[in-house]
Amino acid sequence: MSLTLYFIRHGESVSNVGGMTMEHGSIPLSDKGKHQAQVVAETLSVVPSQVLVSGLIRSQQTAQPFCDKHQVNYQVNPLLNEVHAISHELIDGMTGEQRSPIAQAYWMEGDVNKRMGEHADTFNEFRERVDGFIGAMVDLPDNTVIFGHGIWFGLLMWRLMGFEAHDKQGMLAFRRFQSGLPLLNGMAYVLQSVDSGQWNIKVHQGLLQRLKELEK
Repeated sequence: MSLTLYFIRHGESVSNVGGMTMEHGSIPLSDKGKHQAQVVAETLSVVPSQVLVSGLIRSQQTAQPFCDKHQVNYQVNPLLNEVHAISHELIDGMTGEQRSPIAQAYWMEGDVNKRMGEHADTFNEFRERVDGFIGAMVDLPDNTVIFGHGIWFGLLMWRLMGFEAHDKQGMLAFRRFQSGLPLLNGMAYVLQSVDSGQWNIKVHQGLLQRLKELEK
């Protein structure tokens, strides 16, 4: 049976543009991110069977204009939550520039069991979330639209291609892959099942073009 899913990365958040540290789940969209959410709603023509979002407000704010257009309510799925690599209390008061070396050091260390603060994930916990979602993908209704996060989607692709991320080598290899993955804020990928557990993934070109026009 054919199954098509749509994944959209949230619009630009205040953290994406280097804003002061906030609690992980409460980081909102910037004004530009809100504009990108409107562009997603205008451009993505699929009629959704359901709309899934993470528990983080930037995902929900991106989904809202699309939901308003189709008169549906989104459903929160905690398995979609982005990796929370560093607890906000450890980086309180820092700008993006100040946070960057700490985040880079975390990824370069490649310790899959390291917890950077009380509220942070370990990388293995994050991977288990993504793997849990992968296990349920074939049971989603056709034309499910998912609003989520960049590192999360990178790991989804990595795992769907059959690569491991259970140890330091796997974590470091994934990070290299994810860092080079084209995934602008508001960008969409289309996932189509071709066999049990096998997926084709392609960029939604129409939306990508609209997002690029916003940068001009």
